Amino acid sequence: MRKIGWGVGAVAVLVAGAFAFTVLTGGPRTPEPGACARIEGEADAPKYRAMDCGSDQANVKIAKVVDDASKCPTGGAPYSTYTGSATLCLIPNLVEGACYQQDQLAGLRKVECTTADVVRVVKAATGTVTCGDDRTVRYPEPAVTFCLTRPGVR
Repeated sequence: MRKIGWGVGAVAVLVAGAFAFTVLTGGPRTPEPGACARIEGEADAPKYRAMDCGSDQANVKIAKVVDDASKCPTGGAPYSTYTGSATLCLIPNLVEGACYQQDQLAGLRKVECTTADVVRVVKAATGTVTCGDDRTVRYPEPAVTFCLTRPGVR
């Protein structure tokens, strides 16, 4: 009978510890819309690392969390997806005035505008805006518009 009591006591301590970890640290949880991350690596095995949206390393922003990639919003530019504990509908984390280059392993990466083969973000706006002669990239949810150009090209 004592062995059962110790076993129950040990399980109770473990459950309490797990509960305290979850409550005090936020525990393991699904990323939320608006959070940013860095996605890099091979297309068949991408790595996800959460980070502050202001970081030059953060190349994506979570637009929506769904249980299946087919449920990502439609009607604008295609969303990238990452599937871990949930499927994340991702948009690029672009900063107005900055330049980006496509990297096979790192996706978009922020670079100097003098670097060859880059795009510059002329405007990054909430909602729908007109981009004139610049390339327009729109996402419906959240409603975001990016106006892009190649430096030195007008």
